[in-house]
Amino acid sequence: MKYIKSFPLELFFWLTALVLLATANGHEHHFTLCPLANLGFKDWCPGCGIGRSISHILHGEFTESFSEHWFGFPALLIIVYRIYTLIKNKKKFKISPANT
Repeated sequence: MKYIKSFPLELFFWLTALVLLATANGHEHHFTLCPLANLGFKDWCPGCGIGRSISHILHGEFTESFSEHWFGFPALLIIVYRIYTLIKNKKKFKISPANT
């Protein structure tokens, strides 16, 4: 393989995160890597609350979203804007030779 095309890994990360949040059930607590949730603070963790809030938005449950975390909708807008800028600037990534 002579050339490796640069692909923005961040774009892959955000798209995967939104797909997982869209398919997740926000009403159930599931397996998590969150240290606060694993210590028993399931209802207090702000990061888990934003994730559940975005999941509720993607399912059209806006009142549940706001009750989980008030910053869910602004966070979703920021993530969607970041995805837009990464796709828009994708043409700037160049093909670079592999160091072999």
